[in-house]
Amino acid sequence: MIDRRALLKLGLAAVAGACTSTEGRNGLGRLTARPRAGKATLSPGLHSLNLDREALLHIPPNHRGAFALLLHGAGGRPERIIQRLQDEADASAVALLAPKSKGQTWDAIGGSIGSDLLFIDDALRAAFAQFSVDPARLAIAGFSDGASYAISLGVANGDLFSHVIGFSPGFLMPFPRIGRAKFFLSHGTGDPILPIDHASREIARELRSAGFSVALREFQGEHTIPPEVAREAFEWLVVKSFSNP
Repeated sequence: MIDRRALLKLGLAAVAGACTSTEGRNGLGRLTARPRAGKATLSPGLHSLNLDREALLHIPPNHRGAFALLLHGAGGRPERIIQRLQDEADASAVALLAPKSKGQTWDAIGGSIGSDLLFIDDALRAAFAQFSVDPARLAIAGFSDGASYAISLGVANGDLFSHVIGFSPGFLMPFPRIGRAKFFLSHGTGDPILPIDHASREIARELRSAGFSVALREFQGEHTIPPEVAREAFEWLVVKSFSNP
């Protein structure tokens, strides 16, 4: 596995030297699924997409188009991350799609892009085919390793994701920039697993220097997602505004 500190440096270098070419889509974290106009065919509640691997879609009762692809942390599972964030997402009427990594964590964390990226694309395509999504409120989100992957894919897919939410990310993968998504990062100031100084603070600083809009929400705590922070993130997605220090 590539050292996480080395990945952070590689990722920030890639953002600083961002390009807009779509060549090399497969090796650069590019996703091809796109939302399409049409009537919703799924009722509110939790649905399995019945793909080759587990992928769960939660639609809130009052859904009006806001959507977040949600990537679990190392050792996590789709149902656990949805249960963890469902109440806060429901309060802002945000639908959640949670796919499962093939291994204990996402393959990109090991330094390569493979079946996980393809499965994420398949899960998005299946979800988009069955209910309506607002492209202006379409986010990728994640926790820990999932957050590192989410913000990396957010850099590379700003033509798909309008917003990116990273709960306690550790680093960026070295993907060139496509588009200009908005970023919300949160991190505990006492995080012993991914210390904030070498993670979200540095990531936020470099993303801003590359021209991205970044909100960094620091909180007193460790490696976790406080409910009030999750609620803040989903409200930010829906209203599309947040202070940008």
